[in-house]
Parts: sequence; structure tokens; C-alpha cells
Amino acid sequence: MEIEIREMEATRGSFILKNSSPAMANALRRTMLVDIPKMAIDKVEFHLGPIMADDKEYESVTPLFDEIVAHRLGMVPVPTDHELFTFQEECACGGEGCPSCTIMYSLNKIGPCTVLSGDMTPLGNQELAAKDAFIPIVELTDGQAVLIYATAVMGTARKHVKWQAAFGVGYKYLPIVTIDESRAGDISTLRSIEVCPRGVFEIKSGKLKVRDVLNCGMCRECEVISRGAVKVDSNDISFYFKYETDGSLTAQQVLDTALKILSKQSEDFFKNIEEAL
Repeated sequence: MEIEIREMEATRGSFILKNSSPAMANALRRTMLVDIPKMAIDKVEFHLGPIMADDKEYESVTPLFDEIVAHRLGMVPVPTDHELFTFQEECACGGEGCPSCTIMYSLNKIGPCTVLSGDMTPLGNQELAAKDAFIPIVELTDGQAVLIYATAVMGTARKHVKWQAAFGVGYKYLPIVTIDESRAGDISTLRSIEVCPRGVFEIKSGKLKVRDVLNCGMCRECEVISRGAVKVDSNDISFYFKYETDGSLTAQQVLDTALKILSKQSEDFFKNIEEAL
């Protein structure tokens, strides 16, 4: 199995998985979706009663139910460092909560204003502030205020989607598009560029050429219009992946972590088989 990186930016990436199988491609996809550990807010405490600020009393209330505000906070991308944090159940503190397994945030705002994710202040390391500071949480009117303490812990998307680090993870068989060179300049062949919805072809020196084979959606309209001069097939041992992240982890970190997890699971699987024999 080989991986060829095609694009790798902060929150999105694409790569080609070569010399593999559909089973392995799907296993990698599922691992990226549900098995990547990440930090997310899991517990939210709301201050009850009046809030004093600037010699004025504010009502501790918002237009939304507390449950909805807590849910929105849970979906805010929280920075994740696998070298700094671990699962609470595996932590030396026994799950009581410590800097190795939890991140504490405070949120103190008075209206009128729009409360944003950037208003969450980490207690301690300021580098743990929300990755996206402009996610709206709730709108406060004049006389309203919120005082919230939130706790983020490590988890995976197998338990809840708020712990999902990668999104839109999809793959397809690597397309193979070939053109009969003896007919590449025919009018019917050149019309393939008109019917292709993905911009796969271009015309050079009066002949049809493949510009970007990875864009091919294998609709095969080009085969019909070119009367067989263009052939579309797929490579059943190579797969083109595309995915995005929520910012809590980079695209490269998601891929690296998924490969480590998949490798560990495979080793454990074969070890169990050997022990059972």
C-alpha cells in the first residue's frame, strides 16, 4: 500500500491510495471519520442568578435554552494535541480531570452582543483558544448576560459527532481515460470537451488531450459523443481520497493518525488470530 499526496493544506487534503483494495480503502475512510481522537466540550456549567458588571445588574438568561447553547459549544472546534492530552479513563488522575485530560474554558459576556466562539477563554494556555473565533453561539439583548464554565475532554466520533475531526471523507476508483490518437482530431472526438461536466479535457494542436484525469466522474458521456475514440475505465487497486477537517487537527495530522490507528488495529487482529491457533 502506497500513498501519494495530491493536496495537503491546513483543513483539507487529497491523496491517492495505491496498490490497495476496496476493503482497505473503506477501512481507512471509516477510521478517518470515527476513530480519530480529538478534544471537544463535553460539560457546560451555567451561572444562575444575576450577573453584576459595570455597576449594573444583568439577567443570567439567553433567548435559547441552555441545552441548545451547550450543544453549540460542544460543536466548536477545540485545538487537539495528542502529545499533551489523553482520554480521561486512561489518565493518571483516574478521570477526575487534570491538565493532561481536560481543558477548561470560561465565557463571560454581557449584552447587547453576539456571543462568538472566540469569546471562550481557556484557563491556562492561551494557545488552546478555539480555532475558529467567529462561530456564533447566541445573541444577547440589552440586560442579558452569560457566565459559563465549559470542560473539554478527549473522545472519538464513535460516541458523539462533536468528536469527529474529519468530514466529507470520500474516495473513488482512480479514473483511467485514454484517447485513440489516430482519432484525437476528429470533430466527434473534440466534442468530448463540450459534454464533459468536470473539465477533464483540453485541446492542444487541434487534438483532444486529457487535462485532469482525477476530475473524471466516469459519466462516460465522452465515450458516447466520441463514438468510442475516448475510453473511460477505473483502476480497482488505486483510490482517490478527498476530505476536510474542522480545524481541531490539521489534514496531515488526521491522515497520519488514521494510518497509525489502522496499523495498530491490523497488528492486534493478526496477533489475536495467532493466539487463537
